[in-house]
Amino acid sequence: MRPISAIRFQPSATRILRAAAVSMLVLALAACQNQGAAPSEGRPVRVVKVEAGKLANDIKLSGEIQAEKNVGLGFRIGGRVAERPVNVGDRVAAGQIVARLDPSLERNALTAAKAALEAARGEVNTARNTFERQERLMAQGFTTRPRFDQSLKAQEAAQAQLENAEAQVELAQDRLGFTELRAGVSGVVTARSIEPGEVVQAGQVVLQLAREDGRDAVFNVPARLLETLHGDIPIRVTLAEAPTVSAFGRIREVAPQADPVTRTFAVRIGLIDPPEEMRLGSTVVGTMELTSASIVAVPASAVTQQGLSPAVWIVDPVKSTVSLRNIDILRFDPGLVIVSQGLEPGEVIVSGGIQTLHPGQRVQPLPATGEAGRTAAAAPPPGSPVLPPS
Repeated sequence: MRPISAIRFQPSATRILRAAAVSMLVLALAACQNQGAAPSEGRPVRVVKVEAGKLANDIKLSGEIQAEKNVGLGFRIGGRVAERPVNVGDRVAAGQIVARLDPSLERNALTAAKAALEAARGEVNTARNTFERQERLMAQGFTTRPRFDQSLKAQEAAQAQLENAEAQVELAQDRLGFTELRAGVSGVVTARSIEPGEVVQAGQVVLQLAREDGRDAVFNVPARLLETLHGDIPIRVTLAEAPTVSAFGRIREVAPQADPVTRTFAVRIGLIDPPEEMRLGSTVVGTMELTSASIVAVPASAVTQQGLSPAVWIVDPVKSTVSLRNIDILRFDPGLVIVSQGLEPGEVIVSGGIQTLHPGQRVQPLPATGEAGRTAAAAPPPGSPVLPPS
């Protein structure tokens, strides 16, 4: 028997074996290609899951001390200013004279009113005597009814003139008293708009008085922070130049309209027993601890824009499609955006690859890595910026 190596194959058999080997190789390659050519799963994008957190930062704003109530003082009559004994910054007591008008006209008017009163009294006496005489004559039958009635009417008219003259004297006395402007309450003069020799009108405010029975700390608050402020939030107020001098207060008033220049809202904090060092006009720092605000933080790369509003791409977990949704931004932190409204915990948003997405597009979610995967599971660290960039 000959060994296998000695067997010689015919050329036709060799060609058949070679063709079979090539066919098997082609089938194997085709199988590999079919295994790698899975159906398209959409555009690959990085995603993050939204998680709720609590905003525990302290918001600090600068403001100033103002009077809780301001009183505008003005004369009740017009005239020429004769004296202004107080200046801005002076403390005045209730009832103290703060300005005077020239009393010459009112004094002359009072003198004339008193003279008219004396004349009216004389007329009353004359009319009374005439009536009494006519009354006696009427009883004796020596006068007529028309004369009697005429004397009665004359007495009544004289009495009316007397009452009018008395009222004119009282009015003249009041007007003379109105030439002196007195402070209705104790306080500090904060503004003045008159000088001796000027002529003022009735009701014109000539002095501003800050009452001493209450002080407020006033802050200009951006609109984005207004929603997080509540009347029951305790606010600590300290002097800017002396942080150890402090007082606590609560929100007393929020301006209904924004300042047309700064676009901020004036918030007045009613201080509880403020120290004397907190004088009117002092610069203060208010610390507001907003521990109850529910927020989420998303990567800055996830935020895009829809019209004029910020928005994010929401991933439908069932259809693997995306849709655009508007959000409300509370503030910006390094690498993160703090969202106050628009997202719910558990939702999935696109954090990478948002540039070419369109509503309804299928996507292939990929887990985010590094900074892009961080959410608001924990509150932002204290000391992070609290105001959105201008």
